[in-house]
This record gives sequence, structure tokens and C-alpha cells, in this order.
Amino acid sequence: MSHPHPELGPPPKLPKGGLRVTPLGGLGEIGRNMTVFEFDGRLLIVDCGVLFPEEEQPGIDLILPDFSSIRDRLGDIEGIVLTHGHEDHIGAVPYLLRERPDIPLIGSKLTLALIEAKLQEHRIRPYSLEVAEGNRERLGPFDCEFIAVNHSIPDALAVAIRTPAGMVVHTGDFKMDQLPLDGRLTDLHAFARLSEEGIDLLLSDSTNAEVPGFVPPERDISNVLRSVFAGARKRVIVASFASHIHRVQQILDAAHEYGRRVAFVGRSMVRNMGIARDLGYLRVPPGLVVDVKTLDDLPDHEVVLVCTGSQGEPMAALSRMANRDHQIRIVPGDTVILASSLIPGNENSVYRVINGLTRWGANVVHKGNAKVHVSGHASAGELLYFYNICRPRNLMPVHGEWRHLRANAELGALTGVPHDRIVIAEDGVVVDLVDGKARITGKVQAGYVYVDGLSVGGVGEPALKDRKILGDEGIISVFVVVDSSTGKISAGPHIQARGSGIEDKAFGDVLPKLVEVLERQAQEGVVEPHQMQQLIRRTLGKWVSDTYRRRPMILPVVVDV
Repeated sequence: MSHPHPELGPPPKLPKGGLRVTPLGGLGEIGRNMTVFEFDGRLLIVDCGVLFPEEEQPGIDLILPDFSSIRDRLGDIEGIVLTHGHEDHIGAVPYLLRERPDIPLIGSKLTLALIEAKLQEHRIRPYSLEVAEGNRERLGPFDCEFIAVNHSIPDALAVAIRTPAGMVVHTGDFKMDQLPLDGRLTDLHAFARLSEEGIDLLLSDSTNAEVPGFVPPERDISNVLRSVFAGARKRVIVASFASHIHRVQQILDAAHEYGRRVAFVGRSMVRNMGIARDLGYLRVPPGLVVDVKTLDDLPDHEVVLVCTGSQGEPMAALSRMANRDHQIRIVPGDTVILASSLIPGNENSVYRVINGLTRWGANVVHKGNAKVHVSGHASAGELLYFYNICRPRNLMPVHGEWRHLRANAELGALTGVPHDRIVIAEDGVVVDLVDGKARITGKVQAGYVYVDGLSVGGVGEPALKDRKILGDEGIISVFVVVDSSTGKISAGPHIQARGSGIEDKAFGDVLPKLVEVLERQAQEGVVEPHQMQQLIRRTLGKWVSDTYRRRPMILPVVVDV
């Protein structure tokens, strides 16, 4: 198995007749999925998603792929193929289209409807090409065939990309539910047909590669939901991804059966479910769905709320309910269902929300105590089955953290893929398919690009480090006025602390020391404000560390007059 090396440099020129594969997100992480394919000077992108921030990234709204390696080649892009409508696969599209608005978007009916609604908010009107399973489209030198796959959102597609360098199959996110709610199976017959033709490189979903066996069918959840609804005394509040249409359908069915009305809460949930209903992917009995404003007129035992926040996102509806910061107040006897799995890294946030809801008297039902969610990704048993059908000549695990990629690679090896033809890469690592063999040839920049309000890329790691210090340790500001010619103190030092846990009056102990070192430096001819600021920072920082064992941000201001 080949894998990246930290010393990798820029890739060489792509050999004539070769195919280059560059993942810009989704490898070594859950989210931000984006892969760039290059042949004969032309580019094809598969997916363009976002990653959601973790606790150590305060103030960040979204994390985008780094477009810098393709920024001077935007005119070479033939299109963006979108495998399905989840945010970690489509969420960054508006930010790429800001740089070239006429890049064609290729996807299924539902996927395009979801991204087009999102693009309206960014005031972008895209050029879209709707495809379905069995369709085949030529995009420059890339001959793309689309294959139905089953996932936790309808209309998901895999794509087979044919070029003179060989055939690459990108699965997108998939599983092999044999009893899907919408009757749409992963098309194993199509994959077997592609296998007979010869799959030169398979990029396969790794998210559940560590999980043994097979993912249970979605319809198993319906009976569990009915049981929860049957025992609920007051309101039922369900938190789900805003794009999990299958799960919302099951909630609607249970609500209808038990005589409850349903209201969607949150802009993205209302928008996506409206799209799904209009396109026929969501079956809604007449009168079942009502506006959230009408709920006050209904008794609690007839109410169901469907909202976002299943991952503990701080600004999502459920988190705000847990914090008593939402118009909907949790009361004793309410039942809250978290209808999703835990994305790695979100555990603390989710359990904080669960504790908050429980504190107000809610009965919280989640994957840890009831079977209210099944994964949308193939487990190890399904992947083995899949590899035995596809028989790829080269394998590149994608979509997952390092442990998932490694586990997926080992599954491929078990089914007979030679070790030297299994490529474990990470974001930015370039893989070339030349003469039928895939190998790592270099690395391009593929760091995090942070969205902070209206700022895209303006916040870097140093700013996040400062935010962490401010959040954990607080800030101490020092204001001093000095004579510009002599360096003698004219006013101050004045010290104020915020969030440091140190009372302002405590700084009386260190003020004489600051005055002493400043006057000594002035006598030695050091009167430059920046040098004086550094001296204040060192002196005060050492005192705080020695006295309180803390390391707050120290912000000295020296004014020379």
C-alpha cells in the first residue's frame, strides 16, 4: 500500500495519456469532499462540499476546500459532478461559482434542486445538467456514466469516468440497503457490467469500513419511531439533518398514524422539505404539515416539531432550545429524538445538548439508547461484497478519517487487490493513473479555508489560536503614555483584565515592577514604542504565569507624546 509522505513536493507534469486525481477534501476527515480529475489539460470536479467547525475553531461558520491549486485553471473545468445533495458534498459550490459562475453543475433532479435553492441565496444562477442513473454524458475528454446508489438521501449517484487512460469509478457516499424506503437499490448489476469492462481505479466510500457486517435496513427504524410516538405524553421534537428526507418521511408517517400535526423549524429544514415535497420525494398527507406559528392552538400531544441540530451545532434550533434561547421552550414530558449518528468530533457538543434538554425535563431518545438511526454508508461486509463485484485494478479509499481509509484499504487487499495498487492518500496528495497503475506523484496545497461571516479565507490559524487564547485565558490590556524624547512615563500604566479570572486590583502588585523596567529601559535609551510593548508583555506575562499559572493574551498599548 502506498501512502503520502510529508516531504512530497509539487507533482511533475502529467505524462501524455495519463489521468491525474487530486483530492482537495474528504480524505483524513469527515466532510469537505472534493476531487479533481485531470486529463489532456482539462479538469472535472466530483463534489464540492463543506466541513463543519469543531470546538477548537471558534467563530467559524464553515470550512471550505482550498481552491488555490486550480484557481489559475478555472477555464479548464468542464463541470462539477455532484453525487448527492448533502452539505459535505455540495455546500462549497457557491464559493467556487463565485470565481467562475458558468461552471456547469451535473447531478440528479433532487441534488440540483437543493443546490439551486442554495445558489439563489448567493444570487447565482447556475448552468445545470440534470442526469439520472443509466445516463451517459460527455464532458470534454471525460465520458461520464451515472449509476444509482442507495444512501441516506434520495437520488444519490456514483459516476464512472472513462478516459483513454482508463476507467475510474467514484462511488460517492453509498450503502447496500436491500429494503430501501424508496425502492431504489444500489445498482450492483451496473457495477458488475463495469467490472467486465475493467475498472482501472475505484474511489470508494470509507466512512464505515471499520464497522463489521451490514448496515441494517432503514425500514427497521419505523417500528422504533412508532413505539416512541406511542409512549410520548406531550410534544415530540425530532432533530435531523435538513437533507435527511428518508428519516423525515418516517417521522411524517408516524405522526400521521398517531394523529399528530408536524411543523418544520429552521430555514434549511423548511426549504429542503418544501423542495422534496414539490418534486415528489416526500409524501405528505393533506393537512399533516402546518406552520410553526399555529402550534399554540394545538394540544401538546398532537404536536411534532422537526428541526436541525442533531450534531450539537450551537446556532441550530435544538441547541438553542437546550440553552433556553429559542421561542420553543422545552417542558417536562416533551420527547426529543436525535435521529442521526454522531459525526466524529461532535460528541461533546451533542452530549452537552442532551444534558441541557434533560435538565428541562425532556425524555431524550438517541442512537445510544434506541435504534432511531442507521448509517448511510456501507459497512465492512458490504464493502467486501462490493469489491468482489467490481474487482478494481487499483483502489483509492476516500471519504473518511485515517482509520477509515486504512480499514478500507485492508478490505480491498482481502478481496485480492494487490498491495502495491492500493493508494492511501490525503488531501492535496496527487495520484496519477499511468499505464494502468495508480501511484502518488506529489502534493498540492489543500489546507482549510475558513468562512467567518462574510469573510472567506480572511481568518487563518494564527487568528484561531488568538481566539482560543481569548476564550480559554482571557485578555489583559495595558495602557501607558510616555515622553517621546526621554521615554519617561507620563501616564499609567493602567491595567484592565477581561475573562482572565484576575481582579483589576490584583495588578497593584505588578505595577511597580512595570514602572521600574520601563524607566530602566528609558535610561538606556530604549524609547521605541514597539520595544516597550514587548517589554511590558514579557514582564507582565511572567508575573501572571508565576502568580496564577495562566497565560492570557496581553495587549500593551504605548502612546508617545
